[in-house]
Amino acid sequence: MNLAVIGSGGREHAICYKLKQSAKIKKLICIPGNAGTQKIAENIKEDISNFDGLYEIIKKQNIDIVIVGPEQPLVDGIVDYLSKKQVRVFGPDKFTSQLEGSKAFMKNLCKKNNIPTANFGVFNNFDNAYRFIKKNGTPIVVKADGLAGGKGVSVCNSTEEAVKNTKEILDGKFKSSHQVVLEKFLEGEELSYFVIVDKSSYLSFGSAQDHKRVGEGDTGPNTGGMGAYSPAPLLTNKLEEKIKKKIIEPTLKAMKDLGHPYKGFLYAGLMINKGEPYLIEYNIRMGDPECQVLMMRLETDLLEIIDRATKNKINNLKIEWNKKSSITIVLCAKGYPYNYIKDSEIKNLSNVLTDKNNQIFHAGTYEKNNKTYSSGGRVLNITSSSESLTEARNKSLANIDKINWPDGFFRKDIGWRTINNK
Repeated sequence: MNLAVIGSGGREHAICYKLKQSAKIKKLICIPGNAGTQKIAENIKEDISNFDGLYEIIKKQNIDIVIVGPEQPLVDGIVDYLSKKQVRVFGPDKFTSQLEGSKAFMKNLCKKNNIPTANFGVFNNFDNAYRFIKKNGTPIVVKADGLAGGKGVSVCNSTEEAVKNTKEILDGKFKSSHQVVLEKFLEGEELSYFVIVDKSSYLSFGSAQDHKRVGEGDTGPNTGGMGAYSPAPLLTNKLEEKIKKKIIEPTLKAMKDLGHPYKGFLYAGLMINKGEPYLIEYNIRMGDPECQVLMMRLETDLLEIIDRATKNKINNLKIEWNKKSSITIVLCAKGYPYNYIKDSEIKNLSNVLTDKNNQIFHAGTYEKNNKTYSSGGRVLNITSSSESLTEARNKSLANIDKINWPDGFFRKDIGWRTINNK
């Protein structure tokens, strides 16, 4: 089969890595890809917001299935566009993508369908937002309604901070949104839970824990993710059943009732408080960097899974995972998540020996004259698997030490909650 993966980050590199292992793969292209994907797939440069251009490539390359990695083209309606062109594409349509594209849509869906989530309010007027802040007190969570690359959420510990962040969103700090969602702060531990959906049924697709804050000990501003590990020990069989019954299944039913049954990966960002799950947010694709650790653990042929999902035939599929702990540590460009250094050379990547337990997934890189350079804020995902999470982290840290990139930084404490509790 001929497959196209759309995107240029670590998630897309990890998806290509796993697809490449399939005996069914004939041709694999990545649009536009990065310095990592070009070693295992054919990179084809195109602006992923240019749907006409993407379609011409897909047609020319005789692509059987398109897998859309990032959220923006999904929210913009790429699935609707390609489906009308008779292209088999894996991912949710534009309407369904509001689960991530609009936090207001997601929260109102939860309210209507009794899906457990934090108490909230949606505002496009500052005076009304201010009254909500004063009434509910702090800490309070301030969210931009639209997409913000993981940077549109602030946990505010003072009224002044909440007011400042609310004003910035309403004034258009994030181009995607002039509307703010305010919600009560939930205590607990975060959990990432994944399912794969084929319009009529769904299957669990693993768990992970992400680290959103830029600094050690989960401090500083939110980012797109500084690292992750899988599986999450927090996820017990009992908790998983609660997540399915209280959150996943009501959501899928609600979307079906709205005339837009879900299809694709669905990622629930959850807060676990005293054994009870609360929905923080939905993502309409694989997480990044969670995808990287899940792809290291997945034993079942990913192409087989996606092929069957696009045909609505996953109901009797058994997905197998290895029992190792997998961890990824994100190397970021100095300055991230704000103004960060670009176009700096990354040396000695070949010093890291890659195998089934050690991988470098490229996120923001490009290659020029056989040299690798940084192009983004999150640049490399140093990923390792081992019998224990501590061993996996030590392997990733040792591999980072082999890389020569003075313009990069990383968190040394990924997995700290689990490791420190042992």
